Amino acid sequence: MIVKHLDDILGTAADVDADGWTSRRLIYKQDGMGYSVNDTIIKAGAELEMEYRNHLETVYCIEGEGEITDLATGLTHSIRPGTLYALNDHDRHVLRANKGVPMRMVCVFNPPLTGREVHDESGAYALAD
Repeated sequence: MIVKHLDDILGTAADVDADGWTSRRLIYKQDGMGYSVNDTIIKAGAELEMEYRNHLETVYCIEGEGEITDLATGLTHSIRPGTLYALNDHDRHVLRANKGVPMRMVCVFNPPLTGREVHDESGAYALAD
């Protein structure tokens, strides 16, 4: 059984801070679950263009508001607590958090992240060996 608390992650190597986001890696590859789970903060006013070419991701919003734009279709969807979106086709997208309030998201990746990834120039995470 694996039991962790967010307080145990904060300030460790599993607490990754980058431009526009902070990701607290709760479950990752070394845990052997076949997926990873992150508690991620999208910083207020952030606009992030991403495309996870090597991973599928499901995201559930638990705090804050913003929007996501599918760059293939141009469709924009509002995000607020209770919204779930899945990037089931490695969708290139832009994620925006409203100004003044960050969004807090629970993110699940398959295959799992190793725990220290940051986005490359295309907005993707590299695939772990």
